[in-house]
Amino acid sequence: MQSVVITGVSTGIGWATAKLLLDRGFRVFGSVRKQADADRLSKQFGANFTPLLFDVTDEAAVLAAARQVRAALGGETLTGLVNNAGIAVAGPVLELAADEFRRQMDVNIIGPIIATQAFGPLLGTDPSLKGPRGRIVMISSVAGKNGNPLMSAYSASKHAIEGLSESLRREMMLFGIDVIIVAPGAVKTPIWSKAEEVDISTYKNSPFFPSLEKIRKFMLQLGESGLPPEKIAETIADALTSASPKVRYQITPDPMRHLMTAVLPKRMIDRIIGKRLGLLPPA
Repeated sequence: MQSVVITGVSTGIGWATAKLLLDRGFRVFGSVRKQADADRLSKQFGANFTPLLFDVTDEAAVLAAARQVRAALGGETLTGLVNNAGIAVAGPVLELAADEFRRQMDVNIIGPIIATQAFGPLLGTDPSLKGPRGRIVMISSVAGKNGNPLMSAYSASKHAIEGLSESLRREMMLFGIDVIIVAPGAVKTPIWSKAEEVDISTYKNSPFFPSLEKIRKFMLQLGESGLPPEKIAETIADALTSASPKVRYQITPDPMRHLMTAVLPKRMIDRIIGKRLGLLPPA
């Protein structure tokens, strides 16, 4: 039985990926931060699902989970590691607290590094294990190639994931372990629907406040009109199992808009976004 570790499976892309892989006969080890989620998912998913209780920023807890998975594998290699857990922090660079930037980077960058270091040996860097070499799937975003105003911390974290993955893929060639990026556009997941809970009142005297209100509405729209997470799960499954996977998969509900963003001059895109969000200077 092929075995995969997925971080952040309580909802969204992680949940959908766990379900799809279980339906295809995989054994799934999925991380959650709350015992209640572990209990719920164990009932939903059945015997081939094992919850791992850790926050991706807690290195000791992640290493303990890796030991748990190693024992369960019984000397076999892990088929895949899906670094999915992440958060989205909003706010203008000039006014967003450094601690909020740090929290964004801790979860979205340091977390995947901790997980990769912990589970990497199980993918095949440990020569004592038997079986084919595994793969690492990094969940990036279209924001990994584009910078969105008032979402600079999130965009920076996803740009970092792109660079990290490119470098890691070349390092892991030594062991025959592939590293693949999956970069979704808007997805119907709680990461965006939680925008309604974000308190922007601290910016009420900021010149950015009207634009922050617009970006929050935009984030809520993403949570309603985006791709179903099951669609992303199918791409992740392909990345894990294809005989010749791409190095990067980008999947969006509006590919034409993203193509225009890629080919139009940056200054033109700046003006379009600035007009939409009210970020252009007074005439």
